[in-house]
Amino acid sequence: MTRLIVAAGGGGDAVAAAMLDAALYGDDNGRAVILTYAWDRLLIDPVPGPRGPENFTGLEPITPAVWKVPAQARPIAPAGSTLPRLAAELPPTFALLDPGHGAEGVTRQLEELVGHLQPESIDLLDVGGDALAQGDEPTLKSPLADAVTLAACAQVNAPIRLLIAGPGLDGELPLDDMRGLLGPVVHTLTARDVEPVSSVLEWHPSEATGMLAATARGVRGTCEVRDAGLPIPLTDEGPTIHEVDLDEALSRNQLARTIMTTAALDEVEALSREVCGFSEIDYERNKALWLKEQRPTQLAAESLLPQLDQFEAEARSRGVTHTTFRRLTEALNLDGTQREALRQLLINSRPEQYAAPLWRITAASTDHTSPAP
Repeated sequence: MTRLIVAAGGGGDAVAAAMLDAALYGDDNGRAVILTYAWDRLLIDPVPGPRGPENFTGLEPITPAVWKVPAQARPIAPAGSTLPRLAAELPPTFALLDPGHGAEGVTRQLEELVGHLQPESIDLLDVGGDALAQGDEPTLKSPLADAVTLAACAQVNAPIRLLIAGPGLDGELPLDDMRGLLGPVVHTLTARDVEPVSSVLEWHPSEATGMLAATARGVRGTCEVRDAGLPIPLTDEGPTIHEVDLDEALSRNQLARTIMTTAALDEVEALSREVCGFSEIDYERNKALWLKEQRPTQLAAESLLPQLDQFEAEARSRGVTHTTFRRLTEALNLDGTQREALRQLLINSRPEQYAAPLWRITAASTDHTSPAP
């Protein structure tokens, strides 16, 4: 028998699922199957929205509607995906969650997978807690993926446990707004729990899971994330994983209830616009067009480090203690393909500021020198 974990929002939720499984089951974590979206946002994938099986080569069938993403799978250009590399570096099996046929299609995928695997446990894991959104919160930015998985899990005839890791860390819902919904703490992540995914966190761009790992390692303060510079408190609540009643989450999540009978992603988007006032894929479409028109900054230490000093000075004035490399990439007018090079440049230049996987904003201005050639 095996364990099934549904990564509610894709992206970093898949990494968090591997971390959770290793924390709870240790060396036995090769028996986990993680069902996840291939939806890596524009830093990794320049094509808006999630990828389906038609966007990959090398997938392997598990059931008629579910495909395994092995290490040798590759996204078809121009699409991008972190899933093949995750499959190469982490023990669990990664299966592709495809929302192309709406919540009904995802429900069918889950039912097939549950029937095929006969898992001993099924967890729906959401980092941050936007699965608990009502849909009208002003801070809500990306409710669609979580709403689809929540709607599908609610229709599967099997016991499914909803877990919220790092409540508030994704910046979608303030922690205070969800306290009354959070059930018992299933586990509090520690630095030791992070180790199985530590190498992945060195390159994976997820901000929420990065902060989840950082708080497990003891980092505290305020982390600035995303292109908008959203401040996220890093507190003792950060590394906790709570169980939440799935039916209560569904009764609260208007979008999830509304999309339960959708049979296409276009339908889900249309209903998201009605319920929430927007579709996050529209945002990605608009941003992708904007990015095409931008000229990225040249990646040179002599020009970037002074820009970094200015960014850090302004961040300090906002009370920021940490930031992510995604935030730095966009704040310094670089594109997603330059993120890793920027990360290496900064760590080599100022290693004392690397609070893995975050970047620490120094408390006061320092006389920095450029790295040796």
